[in-house]
Amino acid sequence: MNHILAPTITVLPRHTAGRVIVTGSHGGLYPGHLVLAAQARAAIFNDAGIGRDRAGIAALDLLQEHGNAAAAVAHTSARIGDTHDMMSAGIISTVNALAACCGVRPGMRCGDAAVLLEGAPPGVAAFVAAPRESRMAWTCERQIRAVILVDSASLVTEDDVGAVIVTGSHGGLIGGDPKKALRADGFAAVFNDAGIGKDDAGITRLPVLDNRGIAAVTVAASSAKIGDARSTLNDGLISGVNKTAESLGARVGQQTREICEQWARQASFRGF
Repeated sequence: MNHILAPTITVLPRHTAGRVIVTGSHGGLYPGHLVLAAQARAAIFNDAGIGRDRAGIAALDLLQEHGNAAAAVAHTSARIGDTHDMMSAGIISTVNALAACCGVRPGMRCGDAAVLLEGAPPGVAAFVAAPRESRMAWTCERQIRAVILVDSASLVTEDDVGAVIVTGSHGGLIGGDPKKALRADGFAAVFNDAGIGKDDAGITRLPVLDNRGIAAVTVAASSAKIGDARSTLNDGLISGVNKTAESLGARVGQQTREICEQWARQASFRGF
């Protein structure tokens, strides 16, 4: 076996060069760049509902450009963030041309596809420009609380305690682990619902963050590009809210920007 199971593409073992990565991450541009940085042979992602501008599978085109085979499983067939479920139940929904040349096709089981991709060409080693800045502060008038935009929730730090954290990440628990719901106790957090998918996996961070007193919402994958925090903020329409967020004014159908502006101007009941 020459493939690696990685519930999130942001945490990989040391030796990835020339291997196939099966990851529970969405197939957006940021994960695609991480696959290239790892010098992997090929990768399989979750298609995250495909979503706006096909952002959930943008990595497939990126990897094709650099000579790497890639595929994605249907979000309805396997829980996002769960590689064991991908391998046991995941069904391929999308492939790039190089993966197709290896015999991978839509409708195939993920485990079978991973084996076929072990025979993929190794890709072309070349410098690949990193994605545009993936972490930035956002400001608005009368603001009293920090708002941080991060394309990946892996970029959250302890400096973000008490902030409104707007992410491009999916709202699913990584490997089903509640401890990985959010790296810091933000005032609030926003995620992409990744099409919600099997067992409502795309929104499973919400109740866990309720237990920590953190307001959390998801935006519909059809409204905002997954992996792009700017799109989450500017394009997102809220699809799910936890109880804490609801108590702070968030509602389904609301624009992300509206509630984030409200929270940015709001004093915390937790003293942050």
